[in-house]
Amino acid sequence: MNASVRNPVRRLWAALRALLVLTLVCGVLYPLAVTGAAQLLMPGRANGSEVTESGKVVGSALIGQRYELPGGAPDLRWFQPRPSAGLGTNSLNTQYSLLVSGASNLAGDNPELIHRVTDARAAVVRDNSVPGHPVDPASVPPDAVTSSGSGLDPDISPAYAELQVRRVAARNHLDTGQVAALVERHTEGRELGFIGEPRVNVLRLNIALRQLVTAEH
Repeated sequence: MNASVRNPVRRLWAALRALLVLTLVCGVLYPLAVTGAAQLLMPGRANGSEVTESGKVVGSALIGQRYELPGGAPDLRWFQPRPSAGLGTNSLNTQYSLLVSGASNLAGDNPELIHRVTDARAAVVRDNSVPGHPVDPASVPPDAVTSSGSGLDPDISPAYAELQVRRVAARNHLDTGQVAALVERHTEGRELGFIGEPRVNVLRLNIALRQLVTAEH
């Protein structure tokens, strides 16, 4: 048998050297290289896609957030995000929590899910109907009453954004055309022209809405 194999000290020293080299390469050099490349090529995304308003970070373009009154009811002055799956038997709501990211995992024919969606559709119709313009329940888009797989989706469909235009305009004493133009300007197309679906980032849309309200009033 080779002497180097029989000597446990030499084997331990070889293993320690391998550990040190791999720690340096995989634990230090590689993370630094990846971080440096990300900061150079895509600094905004590397730092969490932060969204700022008046020089202050107000959220991330990748994570949805709620727009609620102190009691927990939706603040109907703002565009509302899609629902987020709550814990346990809680109904679908607009409360986003990083600790409970995920879907409801309920089957499409589950009575609880059907009840949640039915209640959510009724709430969307009630909240977005304005005098002379009632919302047709059949026109409520799926993302208005169902949560995403992550429960943190920051975007809504253009159809859901457009459904909210009259309500947002009325609550903020704005012209409907002005608010509709905001939605159109903040509607993003498919990635590379064919990946995914058109979408509207709720945070960015509400920032533009706040600026419009401030300018008008």
